[in-house]
Amino acid sequence: MKFAVYGQYYHENLEAILSELFLFSKERGVSLVFEKGFADMIAARNPLEVDTFASHKDLDASFDVFISIGGDGTILRAATFVRDLEIPILGINAGRLGFLASIPQERIAHYLNLVYDKQYTLSARTVLGLHSSVKNQQLEDINFALNEVSINRKDTTSMIVIETYLNGEYLNSYWADGLVISTPTGSTGYSLSCGGAVLFPDSKSLIITPIAPHNLNTRPIVIPEDTEITLKVSGREEHYLISLDSRITTMTNEAVLRIKKEPFKINMVAFADKTFLNTLRNKLLWGEDKRN
Repeated sequence: MKFAVYGQYYHENLEAILSELFLFSKERGVSLVFEKGFADMIAARNPLEVDTFASHKDLDASFDVFISIGGDGTILRAATFVRDLEIPILGINAGRLGFLASIPQERIAHYLNLVYDKQYTLSARTVLGLHSSVKNQQLEDINFALNEVSINRKDTTSMIVIETYLNGEYLNSYWADGLVISTPTGSTGYSLSCGGAVLFPDSKSLIITPIAPHNLNTRPIVIPEDTEITLKVSGREEHYLISLDSRITTMTNEAVLRIKKEPFKINMVAFADKTFLNTLRNKLLWGEDKRN
């Protein structure tokens, strides 16, 4: 078997996690291939001699699993390497909250052995694609999001107006600080903090959630996942911000945005004892109030 390994930061517990990984690799005869930037970061502190990959072009069907070490943000970055290759992503939590990176450091060996023995399932996650009528270099290569596409005001404290259409039919003009279009995976992220609903990962829906809307009658709305969303933004400033997960770029008001579900999905490794409900209870502290 062959595993890709990726991380963004040198966490204080990284050495312990790597120790578990290398021990597992030796015992099971699994090849570990590190993302080059991550390998260089580790090598700057400790000697490291491993095979590396530099971009998504270096990955192929020979990889069994893509291991992401960090938090949910690291998994979102990992998805930009995996893309449409269907390599399952396994998240080892070296961060804080972690809805996606659910494997705790103290049980790494247990879950890695479950992966080796193929005692896991795949959770296929919807991906949103973004297309603009105005060319933007930053959207040319990576124009998709696993969590959400969000529109935000820029260089102003004034609201922006986001004219929204669903499959060509007018929905609403949102007077707000911005708008979040979220997948079920992203429903526990930015959308949730703006009052959006929590969706199960396998839900066939998307959520449109306004950010601080001027009209208090405006509420988040759940729509079918195959809906094509068209956005036209206007405001006092000529530009606004677009965020695809954690990647941000500037767009002009002249642009017409089209958001639609991508034909491919991102596969997450799932285990029988790590259900979505279990994760919700643990991460949101549901049931901690003794009155419940």
